[in-house]
Amino acid sequence: MNKLILKYFLSALLFLLLLILVLNNRSPFGKNNSSFAANPDREITRIELTGGDKKLSLEKKGNEWFVNGNNETRKSSLLFILRVLKEVKIKSPVSGDLFDSEINEKGIMPVRVKVFEKGKLIRSFLVYKTKSNIYGNIMKIREGSKPFIVSIPGYEDEIGSVFSLNEFYWQPFTVFNLLPSQISSVSVEHFSDISSSFTIVNNNQKFNLTGQDAPLSGWDSSRIIRYLSYFIRVPFESLADEMSSEEQEKIESGKPIFVITVIKPDRTKSVLTLWERYQEDNGSEKKDSDRLWAKTSDSDKLLIMRYFDVDPILKKKSYFFAK
Repeated sequence: MNKLILKYFLSALLFLLLLILVLNNRSPFGKNNSSFAANPDREITRIELTGGDKKLSLEKKGNEWFVNGNNETRKSSLLFILRVLKEVKIKSPVSGDLFDSEINEKGIMPVRVKVFEKGKLIRSFLVYKTKSNIYGNIMKIREGSKPFIVSIPGYEDEIGSVFSLNEFYWQPFTVFNLLPSQISSVSVEHFSDISSSFTIVNNNQKFNLTGQDAPLSGWDSSRIIRYLSYFIRVPFESLADEMSSEEQEKIESGKPIFVITVIKPDRTKSVLTLWERYQEDNGSEKKDSDRLWAKTSDSDKLLIMRYFDVDPILKKKSYFFAK
């Protein structure tokens, strides 16, 4: 009898221990539906982002990360998405009615995120980018799962935009990154002062300077060499990712103030177009004296550039003549 009681007691104890173990590891929303953070054994080595017919990959090769297998990634963007993937937590659940009104009715399509470690899939979830909350997202593990707003604890800012399918976003924030030897010609058009426009032709360090289709003489070759060196790194401040297509079309339909065209030795062309930028100021528009709208021929998105960064390559024709 004592053995039978002991057997039942041990069975009950084992069941209780198993129940405690299950409850301790359980998420209040169901772990399979709400565990978004990636926890690799050693490190994340690949990230895949897919949305509609677009796909983008970030992959570690050696000590460097590359976007779509070609260009090195901008370190700050890569470090931030790795932080998001490892630290992301649920901020609050989203009701079915709210998900319908903010996502389904607005036709917001998700970005599928897949996280890998050495070829092994360790996390997968859907990101619905939205302005309905300050974190810029509603996420699900899968389409039929519960929706949640997620965030990084202690970081009260948007994280949804980091899941970008724009390859330009992941590259270093530069519009030009060229050595003088990589420039065959450069032309700068000043639309507010056409007479200041010019073209430089670089033929193996033999230069020609032209203004308004007429060759010029008497210019200082050292100033041309110095000017071409300014193209080694020309940064931009940020992408205008949140701008609507209507707002962008309005800016692009306006007259630019500068257009800079660079042709490389392989005859490929890069064009940077710049427009004045205006901001709301007490109900009226005020010209931004510090920043410009910009667009390159390599991207369909508008950029924001500081005059401080672009000013070195906005020289006038007179710059090349000794004073």
